[in-house]
Amino acid sequence: MADFGTITKPYVKPHKARMLHNKMRIFSGQANPALAQRITRQLADSLGNLKVESFPDTETSVRIEEDVRGRDVFLVQSTCPPVNQNLMELLVILDAFKRASPYRVTVVLPYYGYARQDRKDQGRVPISAKLVANLLTAAGATRVLTLDLHAAQIQGFFDIPVDHLTAGPVFIDRIRQMGLTPDEVVFLSPDEGRVKSTLSYQKRLGGELAIVDKRRSGAVSTEQANLIGASLKGKTVLMFDDMITTAGSICGAARLAQQHGAKAIYAFATHGVLVGKAIANLKDSAIEKVFITDSIPLLPEKQIDKIEVLSVDKLLADAMYRIHENESVSVLFE
Repeated sequence: MADFGTITKPYVKPHKARMLHNKMRIFSGQANPALAQRITRQLADSLGNLKVESFPDTETSVRIEEDVRGRDVFLVQSTCPPVNQNLMELLVILDAFKRASPYRVTVVLPYYGYARQDRKDQGRVPISAKLVANLLTAAGATRVLTLDLHAAQIQGFFDIPVDHLTAGPVFIDRIRQMGLTPDEVVFLSPDEGRVKSTLSYQKRLGGELAIVDKRRSGAVSTEQANLIGASLKGKTVLMFDDMITTAGSICGAARLAQQHGAKAIYAFATHGVLVGKAIANLKDSAIEKVFITDSIPLLPEKQIDKIEVLSVDKLLADAMYRIHENESVSVLFE
């Protein structure tokens, strides 16, 4: 009889949950490393070792300097200005991870560039927001976590899961710290498109609602024509927007509020893009304080007394932990 040797203990495949336990790993591109560091501190972790450099001809060079096989990878990278550079860097990093065999790669996009190009509003133009979604998926993203998209329907441009967060909880905490009472507050939507989000704040905090009738007078210019809704006379006005780019719209709405007798005006925006004459416009405006988040890093030359930065580190960290543990993300907003 042939000797087949000693029979060893058969291999038992570990339970899937056990395989994922303690496998979370967070990496950051160069767009917003400070926010990524704050997120990892919230999770009592440290950033993964990722080397991102540029070749002499400005091409992006990437190397993941640790083993990520089977890991649940989270990659933090805003596609903020310089948009094309940060987007290309993100795509190259994603390709490196795709070839390193992680369990999953979730792109954490605090700011989604090209989000305003979400439809064909005239002939022979691209839908760039859809193109970016395709690029991220093709490069290796298996999930996306993002914050206050310019248009919520952009989620539908992806064929992978998208978790769409809002900075609302961060702004609401700050408003409550201001000690305002509902009878002295009016929530002012800077245009018709922001009515739904402004109404959500008004329902949570009390107060009245008003809307600015904004008319576009050019490609980059707008005109605030009329005020609809509650009286602003003697009231504290709170305005909300997803982003401040040149600050023309928000400053125009503030000017109209001042003309209607507002006592104090505060503006809240998730993304402080702040390009062109934005800083000069805010300095000269009737707005007392502008609250933005750190979804985009605020450069030293843009730091003025009127701007206060609120961090979304805990919000993103909570969502990332829930994704990793396969728990509901929507409960963060209930």
